[in-house]
Amino acid sequence: MSATDREQGAMRRALDLALQGPRGVNPQVGAVLLSASGEVLAEGWHRGAGTAHAEVDALAKLPAGGARGATAVVTLEPCNHTGRTGPCAVALIEAGVARVVYALDDPGEASAGGAGRLRAAGVDVVSGVLADESRQLLDSWLTVQRLGRPHVTVKWAQSLDGRAAAADGTSQWITGPDARADVHRRRAEADAIVVGTGTLLADDPALTARRPDGTLYPHQPQPVILGARSVPDDAAVRRHPRPLLHRDGENLGGESENGPSLMAELRDAGVHRVFVEGGPTIASAFLRAGLADEILAYLAPTLLGAGADGADRPALRVLGVDTITAQRRLTVTAIERLGDDLLIVAHPKETA
Repeated sequence: MSATDREQGAMRRALDLALQGPRGVNPQVGAVLLSASGEVLAEGWHRGAGTAHAEVDALAKLPAGGARGATAVVTLEPCNHTGRTGPCAVALIEAGVARVVYALDDPGEASAGGAGRLRAAGVDVVSGVLADESRQLLDSWLTVQRLGRPHVTVKWAQSLDGRAAAADGTSQWITGPDARADVHRRRAEADAIVVGTGTLLADDPALTARRPDGTLYPHQPQPVILGARSVPDDAAVRRHPRPLLHRDGENLGGESENGPSLMAELRDAGVHRVFVEGGPTIASAFLRAGLADEILAYLAPTLLGAGADGADRPALRVLGVDTITAQRRLTVTAIERLGDDLLIVAHPKETA
């Protein structure tokens, strides 16, 4: 059984609706109710923790009995548990919905199983419709559900010959304004931004998300500094609109002597998306620990080479790859032209 053209169109609309909801502890979900003839009856989306889920939001816009025989198109499998709200699967059954089309299975231990409950009640169920698009929308939430930690994007900028800085350590600016604007837009989508003390001391970054005209985006990521060296009192990051979190950066993937790991600490603070900007030591540490879910490599058409004294500033450092058979293979999912620069978006094979 497959989705009709109208149902696929409704799923695209549901994905757009999902974006209207806030990104947070709960997933962004959209829903569209179609009549038996394929006409749109109602639309809904989830507006945040404690509010009606997308399916119930759409049902509430119809009179009693108005959804009988309808098709519900939803970006995530209707939930099957009672939390702050009741099970959406039950709400759809009680409303008399005849068919449910959804994109992704719910990975939650408590909330999964809605599809089975619907089928047991005689409802036609179709899954996997525009699953890739829905997965992209929910990538951070899915990572938290699957791995119990935030979704991590590791970003770096490099010359064509793989350097992150000149031999003397200067690195502003390797890339052009279009690439830098793209980085700031992505910062604004993150919950936390991470750099090492080396980058902090060398570049004195503000770690804010800024528009090309210099004004701040409404949402600012939490600044996180990793490294044993202290943050100067006059560092630009101390003027960040959000408080600074400074940790030693050790044991990224496990428990440290001082309590929970960084990933668990950020997760418990409600951080779902981490944007790692570097430098090379911190970026390599996340990659080495297997904590990178997405990689953004900005390539500038310039050559830096090594210094006359052999000083070198590679974009990455030790990854634990000592032989070619241990190389860390990636799946390239996008290549974008940004002015004179290129952005390569890739994912580790095991999480692609």
